Amino acid sequence: MGRLQDKVAIITGAGQGIGLAYAERFLAEGAKVVVAEINEDRATHAMEHLAGKGDAIFQATDISNPESGEACVAAAVERFGTVDILVNNAALYYDIDNFDTSYEYLQKVTAVNQHGAWLMGRAAAPVMAKHHYGRIINQSSGAAYAYSFPSFGDEFAGLGNFSYSITKWGVVGLTKFMAAQLGVWGITVNCIAPGVTMTEATKKIVPDMFIQGMTAATAMKSTLEPEDLAGACVFFASDEAKFCTGQTLVIDGGLAMPG
Repeated sequence: MGRLQDKVAIITGAGQGIGLAYAERFLAEGAKVVVAEINEDRATHAMEHLAGKGDAIFQATDISNPESGEACVAAAVERFGTVDILVNNAALYYDIDNFDTSYEYLQKVTAVNQHGAWLMGRAAAPVMAKHHYGRIINQSSGAAYAYSFPSFGDEFAGLGNFSYSITKWGVVGLTKFMAAQLGVWGITVNCIAPGVTMTEATKKIVPDMFIQGMTAATAMKSTLEPEDLAGACVFFASDEAKFCTGQTLVIDGGLAMPG
């Protein structure tokens, strides 16, 4: 039996990259998985990849939309009877525009990356509290700890909005507040902050010179693959971590080293 045998897990953004790696590992550990994904093409690919590996369903989900998040939880309950685990992996990253410093864009990124995790947690927590059991794993990023900011040109172009980094820092704080409230209901809330992980999104938006520079600055001089994060997610989702809550685990090969 796996460490997550017969547990029901919702994994947001599980259509590709880290989320898909989580879904595959959770199935291998005996969980039943809801692939909560906004992009149907990615979801189709994910479901084909996961076919025959366990009990998984797809639910179209926009985490920034309260009704969509609630429908995802309802679909999990209808199919599997409950929700034991929520992995808030989805984020606006694949199509992030780091050069858009407008307030409107900051609001858009915040609505997905930070508020989306809260909305999904709000939808799932009542089901978990009813059974006095739950595991919520939020996904931050090593970007939350990277305070240096590249300067382009000789003229001051205005204050950046740091949209991706500050929303991922916000997820670290959100984790602590959620953990503080939900612990009495038997629900733990923890956070994973990955370093440079070689997903298609990273390859698309992060220049090679930045990847090389950040990798060189790590203790292990290596990038990560999505599968390298799955063990930590299983740990937080399992009963082995039943007294671990409000914690953020940075998995970056030794770059940030907070604590």
